[in-house]
Amino acid sequence: MKRLVELTWPEVAVIAARSVLVVPLGATEQHGPHLPFTVDTEVAVALGERLAKVRPGAVLAPAVPYGSSGEHAGFPGTLSIGQRATELLIVELGRSADVFAGVLLVSGHGGNAVPLRRAVTVLRSEGRRVCAWSPSGPPEDSHAGRTETSVLLALRPEAVRLTEAEPGAGGALSELLPTLRFDGVAAVSPNGVLGDPTGASRREGLKVLEAWEHDLVATFDRNF
Repeated sequence: MKRLVELTWPEVAVIAARSVLVVPLGATEQHGPHLPFTVDTEVAVALGERLAKVRPGAVLAPAVPYGSSGEHAGFPGTLSIGQRATELLIVELGRSADVFAGVLLVSGHGGNAVPLRRAVTVLRSEGRRVCAWSPSGPPEDSHAGRTETSVLLALRPEAVRLTEAEPGAGGALSELLPTLRFDGVAAVSPNGVLGDPTGASRREGLKVLEAWEHDLVATFDRNF
């Protein structure tokens, strides 16, 4: 597995023209009373690592740990750079990676979707080979619910406070979005959870990660 942090510039110069830079995009935001702020970043990094292990042409870049998380501003500790800054950051990163054959952006945070889409549109309009991928899950389990709790139990179980896990707002994300956009997550879920982490397990997390890895690898093969 190739990691940019382990390479020198002469080594990159040799492989870049036939390599794809894989950039994990995360966030630093609340994930309920039972999960750490780094969930989205950890997921993006883990999936990037899995991809780099099975595709020699992938070079894993350091993760971007901040994103557009304004909807979580009602919870202490959330750090957000907003949509405009996130978009600009991604655009400039993509432009600076021209030495590579392409760039694959692996986003672990749903709130990055809009700025990410805009950034990819800009980069492609400039003739760059760039694509983005994000994990999917049940619409009624969109944040700090069973899926993310299970995945973190598979990645870093010591960080999960299962005794603090409790259900949050129910219903599909599409039903909650109108309120979320204007008033934030706290307006629909006082504990910051969108879903129900009850029943989360490491076994389920491993299955979810395997499915996401398969889809990510397929995206890599299809685009590069």
